[in-house]
Amino acid sequence: MGRAHEVPVSFDNVRDKNMMQLTKLNLVIFPVKYDGRYYSDALAAGDFSKLVYYGDICVGSIACRVERVSATTVKLYIMTFGILAPYRRLGIGAKLMGHILDVCHKNATVLEIYLHVQTNNEEALAFYRNFGFEVREKIENYYTDIEPPDCYLLVKELSRILKGRNTT
Repeated sequence: MGRAHEVPVSFDNVRDKNMMQLTKLNLVIFPVKYDGRYYSDALAAGDFSKLVYYGDICVGSIACRVERVSATTVKLYIMTFGILAPYRRLGIGAKLMGHILDVCHKNATVLEIYLHVQTNNEEALAFYRNFGFEVREKIENYYTDIEPPDCYLLVKELSRILKGRNTT
């Protein structure tokens, strides 16, 4: 008997030539339609917005917005993070989040990562907690077109790690 073939997971930056992949994923995964600004922010985020491939199939993405805090520091806002349903629970999302955290740790300018999660999305809350995100606050009526409309603001501070690093 042969060993099971492990399908490789790979990442690609979001760019003009693959923007349609991100658009299609978002239509399938999320209950919200995103506007042009979302896609401009995802494109501008460079290494912080990725498509994830399982073999040669695009199965998920993370799209971030880089927010300038000062001349030398930024915050990273996760606008969307999703994996197609048939590919969940295979560790693909964890690999994608691990990759983004590695990019953040190598980029000494990122102070924190934050995002909003719908209050009833227990699976997402558990996922982010596993990566050290903490609930900062509950925001009522954050969403206008989905139920429930409330969300949690989740934050992962990286400044504690950066303070011990020599960034010169």
